[in-house]
Amino acid sequence: MKFNVLTKFITSTLFMLSLSHQANAQQAVDILITHGRILTMNAELSEYADGFVAIKDNKIIAVGPQSQAKQFTADKVLDVDGDLVLPGFINTHTHASMTLFRSLGDDVDDRLHGYLFPLEKEFVSREMVYLGAELGNLEMLKGGVTTYADMYYFEDEVAKAVDEIGMRAVLGQTVIQYPQADAKTAEDGIAYAEKFIQQYKNHPRITPAFAPHAPYTNSTETLQKIARLSLAYNVPVLTHLAESQRELEVITKRTQGLSPIAYLASIGVLNKNLVGAHVILADSQDIALLKQHQVGVAHNISANIKAAKGVAPVVEMLNQGVNVGLGTDGPMSGNTISLLDEFSQVAKVHKLWHQDRSLMPAVEIIKMATMGSAKVLNLDHKIGSLTVNKLADIIVIGTKSPNMTPIYNPYSAIVYSAYATDIRHSIIDGKLLMEDRKALTVNEEDIIKRAHAFSEQIKQSLIKQGKSIL
Repeated sequence: MKFNVLTKFITSTLFMLSLSHQANAQQAVDILITHGRILTMNAELSEYADGFVAIKDNKIIAVGPQSQAKQFTADKVLDVDGDLVLPGFINTHTHASMTLFRSLGDDVDDRLHGYLFPLEKEFVSREMVYLGAELGNLEMLKGGVTTYADMYYFEDEVAKAVDEIGMRAVLGQTVIQYPQADAKTAEDGIAYAEKFIQQYKNHPRITPAFAPHAPYTNSTETLQKIARLSLAYNVPVLTHLAESQRELEVITKRTQGLSPIAYLASIGVLNKNLVGAHVILADSQDIALLKQHQVGVAHNISANIKAAKGVAPVVEMLNQGVNVGLGTDGPMSGNTISLLDEFSQVAKVHKLWHQDRSLMPAVEIIKMATMGSAKVLNLDHKIGSLTVNKLADIIVIGTKSPNMTPIYNPYSAIVYSAYATDIRHSIIDGKLLMEDRKALTVNEEDIIKRAHAFSEQIKQSLIKQGKSIL
């Protein structure tokens, strides 16, 4: 009798010690995503039909099949029940603060010079830029964007909004030869940009940048000075490039015949720090220059076709090894800035343009929106794939909505079937910023309420000027 009791006691003690050892053997992490269909977007396009991702601090420390998840324990476990898990989307070109101008001048001829520039002259202020950035950040977060590249005025106000919501961004302070709200001359704009760069150069999530508006809206001397400073500070240069006929005409006249891209090459400002948005008017020689100088290209299909400017030769660029990422342009150009809305149009327009339905397969679109965009912004060593030791910028896309049912090819489902509202969770820099569609770091209702109030000011001003708001 005593022997049996002793045996049971010893057995029970050993079992408890074993459990304790197993618990101690588990590695504690901050967030554990389980039972997801993992699309890593790494070089091998590794996938896990039932997999997990472990996040500690701000990095991915493990990704693999669900059977290995038992090695980890976490305070926050997201069991996503077969939903798609992939790196966050990267918007390589936008003007987030212009959300407050959305749906104005949509069908106006000469929208940029005849409508937008006068509108900005009246309304751009620190307060407007900050509020517009709040709204833009919210839209992008809820649409699966975890990193974006922005060009606008008072970019330090955009930085404040980015910091508060917790997103990642490359923020370019605009430099342009015309007087603006934050700088009366191009030199003033450069000085503003330098101060901004010095302020945010070491920020963990914000990369400050120069943003000369375009080659035709800045002098040769300004463009060369910005190129030199960008190399000295080791920061990006964001610009509109080879976008319009007006730009082509101005540069052709300035240079006696060079294209905008050939012009920038001739004055020594093409380099790996440069990100050219649009790049519609580019021939084979221009594409060769982009490749030679490692220039990144931000492709904005919706804005380009809406403005009837043309179709960028992206297929040719990709074939020549140019780094191409996806962008939305500003919300007065493409209207939505969630990036996911671009996917289907990128695929379909290029198929139509080349009359080849095999071009731009869905997986290539997702590659451009993740690793491709990361390479354009020179951030591919940090983000763009679900890889151990990369920063934890991760989204979960729901698979239970009618439009996402059924799923045979997950890439096709995202490109052709998904809505921005299918984004369930967003994690940026290891922090859960949206859970089950609810933004956790900002007050969504308050932002939208204040944006509506500001839009009334714009509406009343336009009515007084006799301008149409329809």
